[in-house]
Amino acid sequence: MDLDMKQLVVAIKAIAEEKNLPEAAVQEVVEQALAAAYKRDYGDRDQDIRVSINLNTGIIDVYVTKEVVEKVSNPALEISLNDALKNNKDIKVGETVEVHEKPEDFGRVAAQTAKQVILQRLREAEREIILTEYEDKIGSLINANVARVEGPVVRVDLGKAQGIMPRSEQIQGEHYYPGQRIKVYLKDVEKNARGPQLIVSRGNTQFMEWLFRGEVPEMESKAVEIKGIAREAGIRTKIAVASNVPGVDPVGTFVGGHGTRINAVMSEVGEQEKIDIIVWSTDPKEYIINALSPTKVVQVVFEETNKKAKVIVPEDQLSIAIGKGGQNVRLASKLTGYELDIEAEKNNLTEPVEQVEKIKTTKLKKKSELESSLLEAIEEHGEEKNA
Repeated sequence: MDLDMKQLVVAIKAIAEEKNLPEAAVQEVVEQALAAAYKRDYGDRDQDIRVSINLNTGIIDVYVTKEVVEKVSNPALEISLNDALKNNKDIKVGETVEVHEKPEDFGRVAAQTAKQVILQRLREAEREIILTEYEDKIGSLINANVARVEGPVVRVDLGKAQGIMPRSEQIQGEHYYPGQRIKVYLKDVEKNARGPQLIVSRGNTQFMEWLFRGEVPEMESKAVEIKGIAREAGIRTKIAVASNVPGVDPVGTFVGGHGTRINAVMSEVGEQEKIDIIVWSTDPKEYIINALSPTKVVQVVFEETNKKAKVIVPEDQLSIAIGKGGQNVRLASKLTGYELDIEAEKNNLTEPVEQVEKIKTTKLKKKSELESSLLEAIEEHGEEKNA
């Protein structure tokens, strides 16, 4: 025989151990592959064929499902009632039976087909098992090693599987190299023609949230929580936090003593990414003012119909409010959900200066009048004295 069944049994057990797959799963894949090979070499493409392997003896049994008919016109798919009654006395026309066939030799072509299908099905089975295992980890942080960098795509080793990190999920300005140990957020498991693909991220807001979860134990007890995150990975992040326990400072809790907690997060994402932690508020005006921190805000004017707001700031605070490349106001808008328009406070310097001049003139005039009155009074007193 071209396909040694006993060797195949040994191979099944070896593959199961090597790939860390259940033996039954590998056996099922091999049985399906052999069924496909048998159908190609001996049977009909419309046949329903089941293959059973005895892992103890290495014996392979083939079962073909056939319809019971009065007169057989297609032996590959049908069996006569008389032949069916030999194995089952209660069988009736129109029902189906499994007919046992014991092939002596699958043949060279069948063996090659079986080998190819087995390898393909094993890859599919392995991916499916990985998919099942990692589906439970979607939305969590995983330790990984950079496997290789392929242009804009970074492939990372997650343990039993590899994930890909597209450029859109990377931190801007961050460089990766093989062997580098990093933390990644398992964003999704995508199914495509090549099997399930694990998508990981370091550039999304959830990655930032999970980093703080690891540093702020009070989040686990719900004493403090993150209400919103707006992020431009590698540049700047704004995080709105709130306290659910009276007397607990949410910002101080996230920053940590001497900045230990926020520094630990920054060491993971890179010192170049600035992190602003602000107090969340149910009052939109207060929330916007906090979100534009460290800008000093003079006034917030809301539009009644649209979710827009005009923010008035001192003229010397205008550049701070907008931020480099508009990042501060852009992130504040994302965080609050309001489209923010920043304007400088209008200082009418002309009018106050004129008023000051008038005051000064008035004062000078009064002073001169006072001097004249004194002189006149002295003169009058001298005249009276001489008289």
